[in-house]
Amino acid sequence: MSAVDILSGPAVEVRDARPDDVHAIASLYAWHVLNGRASFEEVPPTIDEMRSRMSKLAADRLPWLVALFHGVIVGYCYAGLYRPRPAYRYTLEESIYVDASMTGRGIGSALLGALITRCEEGPWRQMVAVIGDGHNNAGSLRVHKKHGFEVAGQLRSVGYKQGDWRDTLIMQRPLNDGDWTLPE
Repeated sequence: MSAVDILSGPAVEVRDARPDDVHAIASLYAWHVLNGRASFEEVPPTIDEMRSRMSKLAADRLPWLVALFHGVIVGYCYAGLYRPRPAYRYTLEESIYVDASMTGRGIGSALLGALITRCEEGPWRQMVAVIGDGHNNAGSLRVHKKHGFEVAGQLRSVGYKQGDWRDTLIMQRPLNDGDWTLPE
């Protein structure tokens, strides 16, 4: 049995984030802000800021999910509105972060699969991923392709962090009927 098989079994649980998860989520994200290449934030958000971000998505009835391994939060993901203007109302942007010690074990895939399922329960038609550090983020690229995302474009050197320029890779997948039918 591989590590992915072990992790995709009963030891991993994906569920809605709860308000008391905020400390674990903020801690996990702080590592990515300070050490990772995907986030373009340079200062980790405070607990209050992270709580505010979670509350805003909850108020908009958008999903924020966590992955637990033996009861410990090892990843999270969420979907927010892609842009605030009304014409974008059927498009979501997703974000996924996995504990650095747990990558490559199917956690990101479990989170993204659950997030897509949840988002397809709503009226949304497109999901966008803005992947920090573009093609250098092989794990994220791989998990998004596995879940039907295609590369829609690349923005070169749009971020400068930790002494170097960083690209973003834009990926996209349809939700529900995509653009094959008009929205209700």
